[in-house]
Amino acid sequence: MTRFSALSLLKMGLRGQRGWQPQWRSPEPKSAYDAVIVGGGGHGLGSAYYLAKEHGVRNVAVLEKGWIGGGNTGRNTTIIRSNYLFAESAALYDHALKLWEGLSQELNYNMMFSQRGVMMLAHTVHDAQVARRHVHANRAAGVDNEWLTPEEARAFCPPLNIGDIRYPVLGAALQRRGGTARHDAVAWGYARGADALGVDIIENCEVTGIRLDSRGAVEALDTTRGRIRAPRVGVVAAGHSSVIMAMAGVALPLESYPLQALVSEPVKPVFPCVVMSNTIHAYISQSDKGELVIGAGTDAYTSYTQRGGLHIPSHALEAICELFPMFRRLKMLRNWGGIVDVSPDRSPIIGKTPVPGLYVNCGWGTGGFKATPGSAHVFAWTLAHDEPHPINAPFTLERFRDGNLIDEAAAAAVAH
Repeated sequence: MTRFSALSLLKMGLRGQRGWQPQWRSPEPKSAYDAVIVGGGGHGLGSAYYLAKEHGVRNVAVLEKGWIGGGNTGRNTTIIRSNYLFAESAALYDHALKLWEGLSQELNYNMMFSQRGVMMLAHTVHDAQVARRHVHANRAAGVDNEWLTPEEARAFCPPLNIGDIRYPVLGAALQRRGGTARHDAVAWGYARGADALGVDIIENCEVTGIRLDSRGAVEALDTTRGRIRAPRVGVVAAGHSSVIMAMAGVALPLESYPLQALVSEPVKPVFPCVVMSNTIHAYISQSDKGELVIGAGTDAYTSYTQRGGLHIPSHALEAICELFPMFRRLKMLRNWGGIVDVSPDRSPIIGKTPVPGLYVNCGWGTGGFKATPGSAHVFAWTLAHDEPHPINAPFTLERFRDGNLIDEAAAAAVAH
């Protein structure tokens, strides 16, 4: 892999960037591959990277209907944590968090990973009881989490108003290993890494149909850039996963909603961590550029639009202004929305489908970004071995038939 010194990069920039190489190729699609990943976000690109690196499957294509990072990977609030309630979820998200800790070195790409801590506020007696339950469950599963008094919460995050609001802060659960990362860097780093291992990344290539052979197994994909044959297809298309899977006759128990976020004008470093509140429905952190990154809840109506109702971010801002009065005069720069696919138990679906050779990784709801490397790692295993990795074995599609649900509605909360 080519490396440049800071001085050589500066010289190339001043010369108009002559000599700079693309981070990944733009190949024409082949007529056939050993495996195809549908979806060029972090989960899909990471799956292709681990397929090639750890399982030796290098004749792989990633098909993206738009551009790399144009979906949910580039439309989220970058929060990373693993303090989910059930042991199965904690294992999956903590696997991801451990991979996050070494991902910049793994990909030789700066993920801007910052373990600044994620603090989840409690405003009612019920909140406090639920939060303490999470703390004890996490510790039992070997995941760090701790309970803070209101005064300890304010000491950890000085801008926090703990008293003079409609819902006073009664305490908080803190995961110190949680934090944030740069969302674009995740997509670009995995894309460059996969490309270097021989994976074809094909943008502007929308899947329009899935062809099955006489046995009912996957045979080929019809796309806007021609037919592509492959015996293994992994669908990682976030909010559109149910649309893709329906092409093969597979119905998924998913609903897709817009999830909105917004950022303020940049200010000097003033906010030291990530703070989330489910009761008053907002969360906030500060980016490396100085913008306050503010998230809201999902819209009330299903939609495939990358936008939502104005009242949703308005309510989030009202909550932020109560929790952090010093931010009341800040101007907002922009807002956006992503499409989240929500399952009945608010947990993902990762595994095989009734169609041989067809695999799915979806249903992440509002928690997809934080799981990126762990999700990709275990999904690559599943594609390579035609069986689940032990970590994703509980997250099968069949659990909805058998009643083995992993109900993470409370832990998912308003998170992202």
